Amino acid sequence: MKVKNNQKEKIEICILAAGMGSRMKSDKPKVLHALAGRPLLQHLVDTVQGISPEQVHVVIGNGADQVKQAFTRSKINWVLQEEQRGTGHAVMQALPDIAEDARILILLGDAPLIDVETIMTLVSADCDLGILTVNLENPFNYGRIVRGDGEQVRAIVEEKDATEAQKEINEINSGVMVTTGKLLTDWLARIDTNNVQQEYLLTDIVGLANDDGCTVRAIVTNDPLEATGVNNFAQLAALERVYQMRQAEKLMDAGVHILDPARIDIRGNLSVGKNVRIDVNCIFEGEVTLGDNVTISSNCVIKDSTIAGGSVIKPNSMLEEATIGEDCSVGPFARLRPGTHLVNTVSVGNFVEVKKTTMGQGSKASHLTYLGDAEIGAGVNIGAGTITCNYDGVNKHLTEIGDDVFVGSNSSLVAPVKIGEGATIGAGSTITHEVKGGLAIGRGRQKIFENWKGPRDK
Repeated sequence: MKVKNNQKEKIEICILAAGMGSRMKSDKPKVLHALAGRPLLQHLVDTVQGISPEQVHVVIGNGADQVKQAFTRSKINWVLQEEQRGTGHAVMQALPDIAEDARILILLGDAPLIDVETIMTLVSADCDLGILTVNLENPFNYGRIVRGDGEQVRAIVEEKDATEAQKEINEINSGVMVTTGKLLTDWLARIDTNNVQQEYLLTDIVGLANDDGCTVRAIVTNDPLEATGVNNFAQLAALERVYQMRQAEKLMDAGVHILDPARIDIRGNLSVGKNVRIDVNCIFEGEVTLGDNVTISSNCVIKDSTIAGGSVIKPNSMLEEATIGEDCSVGPFARLRPGTHLVNTVSVGNFVEVKKTTMGQGSKASHLTYLGDAEIGAGVNIGAGTITCNYDGVNKHLTEIGDDVFVGSNSSLVAPVKIGEGATIGAGSTITHEVKGGLAIGRGRQKIFENWKGPRDK
């Protein structure tokens, strides 16, 4: 969603993403671990585009090359923090690229779910330094927001440094801040490592801002999810479930019948029509569209596909880059691979795999079949065990089947080959030449050796 930026100032984003995530015990940088199918950092990069920033600076350190490789299509100014010496030190690395007259929003790469509306509120706040805060019932281990008279924030006190009275404060620091490039440059030049961590801490600029007589405001979010960071896989899993539940609630509010909202994963964008029904343990990846009266049965995985009205996807089916027409039936245990196009009222049954194939209206492949690189007309019946032999070891070849063809069970159609309208292929046939019509049978002649003795007879 695009939000109109009414600020006269330029807006730049600085995302801190240098941490490796040692508690995850993984070789993958923390910001590349996925939430709802996208890297944590990708959520932020996508969200900030909603305010059209002048620049997006991302500070990276551990696994820097891995992170950059994952974002080759994004316009990002990469900043390397070779030695991790605290959050303040991380921002220092980006200062040479930050405009002094710009409004700077600092985000944390492991806290991915800040909303674009909240971002707009932050960058529009009338203050010299703005801090995103949230009130928690259990604020243990978070930095507390200490206020002075009125709305002024006097300090951010970490748990280990807090007095007993300060520990009773429920308002905590999210780590998200907004200020100007000029003020940020001045404050960061004055912080030091005189603390327990012996690091340059970004939170130290709050005290400096107060010393300078600047206005420091807390911008409070009512949604704890926006301030939730990820440090280990348990936290990532918990965030995933909260995120997915919210996705499910939005769908149910739109009229989708989800049998169990705790057992659905949306890892992309799911668009739905009316009277859609989704059973348990279904995963939707990428861009998926479901038309009116579509039913998705249990344990299905659907990626980058469109399913038109009235179609039913039966249990344990997988669809990827497939286009399904109206009133089709798919599965159970069907696999539709990229390039599959089912026209209206097509039936693809259990243990059928379809790839780069169009099936015309009313055609059926009910079970145990592979159809690859094929153009199949309307009203065609494909018998069990049929395969299109589309690969010769080097190249893929096309099988063309006309309308109203009947293919008997256990047939092999060796591409390139054409089968004309209305033809019948006898069961167990291997077809290597064009069939223009009539009945085609391609079988080895049956022989019986009455006195043959096999290994069991010895």
